[in-house]
Amino acid sequence: MKRLLFDLKISRPGLWFPTIWIYLVPFGNEEGFLNTFPFWLGLFFVTFPLNYLVYGLNDYNDFEADAINSRKGNYLFGAKARKEQLKPILRRIALVILPFFIVFTLLSGIKMLLLLVLMVFVNIIYNFEPFRLKERPPFEILIQSGYVLTVFFCIQLNGLPKLPWQTVIYLGLFAFQAHIAGEIMDIEPDEQAGKTTTAVLLGRKKSKILMLLLLVVESYLLLYWFGDWVLASFLMLFSVWLILDIFFIFKDRPYTNEQMVFFGYAINASAILTMIWVLYSAKLLMIQ
Repeated sequence: MKRLLFDLKISRPGLWFPTIWIYLVPFGNEEGFLNTFPFWLGLFFVTFPLNYLVYGLNDYNDFEADAINSRKGNYLFGAKARKEQLKPILRRIALVILPFFIVFTLLSGIKMLLLLVLMVFVNIIYNFEPFRLKERPPFEILIQSGYVLTVFFCIQLNGLPKLPWQTVIYLGLFAFQAHIAGEIMDIEPDEQAGKTTTAVLLGRKKSKILMLLLLVVESYLLLYWFGDWVLASFLMLFSVWLILDIFFIFKDRPYTNEQMVFFGYAINASAILTMIWVLYSAKLLMIQ
């Protein structure tokens, strides 16, 4: 049980929201999906198993930075593991992921298998040499577009219609923004561990400005492409907060652990509310 709880912590339940959010988007126009087995199996996969793969590989290669990262060591932001604790992680990831690969391939065919292999490949080139894109700015941000594979996984598994290309672009920007937020919180431990990220290169204030620009672009596209005033207003409100953060409140000062925990819970609460809206309105599936 202790090891299982440790594995759960590695999967970072507090950061499951991007994969869940993206997985749910294609169901906006669907009825009765809550009564289907593929929906629930896929939803479970994008919680613990998929995030165990993503963050397990990340922790396996990042234990030095994580060891000095004060926000780690919890279910919100992930485990703070010693090197010896991470030795069996690759084997354990394989044991968790392979049964799903088999079941999903039986349910959805060879295209699904290729898609799942691509998910693994993206995480390998992000974490391992000779690629290790996580330390090659700005590629460590651009590779976050791999999160969009979750939406194609959902479509293939549940037999749903293809999404408009505009929706795919928006989801990619969503993934970029979420990753930059994490990098901003980790600037000090990344610098101490000798890890190079976009946020380390730009500094805290410029990284926040980059995040602000993404939020503004996302808000504009939500209005221009989808006519979604609700989601756009939410992002614009977030943008106003970020302006206050950058120029008046925190400026270039790091957040405290307590503040980061508060932000983490606030982001999860907002993710739940916006998931409900995206499912209810189906705006992201309808181009104006």
